[in-house]
Amino acid sequence: MTTGRHTAFAAAAAAVLFANSVNAQTKVPISDDVVKIGVLTDMSGQFSHESGEGAVTAVKMAVEDFGGKVLGKTIEVVVADHQNKPDIALGLARKWIDVEKVDMIANLINSSIALGVSQLAKEKNRIAIINGSGSSRITNDACTPNSIHYAYDTYALARGTGSALLHANKKKWYFLTADYAFGHALEADTSAVVKGLGGEVVGATRYPIETFDQSSFLLQAQASKAEVVALAGSGNVLVNSIKSAQEFGIQKGGQTLAGLLVWITDVKALGLQVAQGLILTNAFYWDRDEETRAWSKRFSERMKRVPHMGDAGDYSSTMHYLKAIQAAGTDDAQSVMAKMRELPVNDFFAKNGRIREDGRMVHDMYVYEVKKPSESKGDWDFYKLREVIPGDHAFRPLKDSACPLVKKG
Repeated sequence: MTTGRHTAFAAAAAAVLFANSVNAQTKVPISDDVVKIGVLTDMSGQFSHESGEGAVTAVKMAVEDFGGKVLGKTIEVVVADHQNKPDIALGLARKWIDVEKVDMIANLINSSIALGVSQLAKEKNRIAIINGSGSSRITNDACTPNSIHYAYDTYALARGTGSALLHANKKKWYFLTADYAFGHALEADTSAVVKGLGGEVVGATRYPIETFDQSSFLLQAQASKAEVVALAGSGNVLVNSIKSAQEFGIQKGGQTLAGLLVWITDVKALGLQVAQGLILTNAFYWDRDEETRAWSKRFSERMKRVPHMGDAGDYSSTMHYLKAIQAAGTDDAQSVMAKMRELPVNDFFAKNGRIREDGRMVHDMYVYEVKKPSESKGDWDFYKLREVIPGDHAFRPLKDSACPLVKKG
């Protein structure tokens, strides 16, 4: 009798183990019966005009245009303000993943936050798609198999703006740098371009990212006699810096002001009288062609402003993510990541874009010059094209990458 019970128990245990093994090997089409996207962004701080409500609008537009469902399951969008604090961002992201079952976290403006959440996504096997942040570390030494850097990075900004000014014989550079991950990466990447093309870095000052009065720093840059004063920062601080630089007569004194990351909303805030002549590198301009104008019109009807590269990247990457789920037949993170790398990106944002093994989405970048007031034909008509940088030249070559995912040789 005892032997019979033992045999029955052993058979039942074997059946459970077999069932668990089969379930582990079979991908559930849509986990939790919903695809949930979290937009983790700056809704109220100094980067909110570069992300915030625009990022949320772009992601929701993509979900609507996809039809609101994928593989027959509802797509939900949740939103949170990380307040530009990495500890708050990580707490929100962890709750989203562990409790609310968020599958993909989008936007992630602020490079310190993007770097932290990318590592959490790797740990929890979720997906992070970064558009707002720029640090090239995201796809270099800090790359992960679960994160994608989509719209731009500091390497591409440096290549574009740095090369344009060096070719104009502007050799001596001074940096005003935001003292966090993005600013450090932008200064380092641009310095490498400057030195590589025979230029010289004559000095640098780093400022806390919430420093709104940069008078003393600008005076140091002015006294350096550098030919280029390079602003390696972003947000409202950048706008204030450019306004102050004009008041101090930096450009009138013969120095060139280079905004290494300038958003079209920055130019709007400055006005063409102040911003005219700025050289900048960008991934997207609303007036580039018929496709960009058509999508931008729809976005503008909702936001009452034109989109910038972060907005366009948030829409494009969300659509690419949903297409990858459809193609993979599951929202399993690694299956979706594989499809995102496999499928090309062909839309208004990029033509023949591709996601490399380091997570970098490779696409063309553009060098623009801000128009003079007399050249502008109307509101938001701000840029004139100087150069197109092919994607293979815009971003860090894989042979130079420190990403451990990249196979060398």
